[in-house]
Amino acid sequence: MSEHYWLVCHTKPRCEKKFAALMAAEKFEHYLALVQSVRRYAQQTKKFTKPLFPGYVFAKVPAELKARVYQQDLLARAITVEDEARFLRQLADVKAIVASGFELSVMPLLTRGRRVKVVGGPLHGLEGFVDDPSNPRGVVLSVDVLQQGLLVKMPIEHLQVLP
Repeated sequence: MSEHYWLVCHTKPRCEKKFAALMAAEKFEHYLALVQSVRRYAQQTKKFTKPLFPGYVFAKVPAELKARVYQQDLLARAITVEDEARFLRQLADVKAIVASGFELSVMPLLTRGRRVKVVGGPLHGLEGFVDDPSNPRGVVLSVDVLQQGLLVKMPIEHLQVLP
């Protein structure tokens, strides 16, 4: 039996469904989490499916065919999953949540001390860190020269987690 790798495949923008179709054509086990979305226009309402994690498809690839994934022009990069058991548990959880039909949205994982950038509102571009993950709307912006910080309350959707 050949060895397999689980890969987190980061696709080029808006190429998730095409990449998943290629994985199916190669007969590689894969998962693309899709959720229903409704867009209302003045005259009509449209329903469509969109990726839960934009830009990502999970694929299980035989070691000897790993190069096939990289040959696809839809792929930006592929990350090998290190802790496969934990990944498979989390993937099963995601599948169950998606199948439940409950409304859901993706949120950045905010922890104490995590660096963030403000990407919306009047403070756009400022960087700080999360003060209290139980209330992630509190972001501390540093004033290093004074060795003080300012705790600013802002909507979580205005925050982007920095690497």
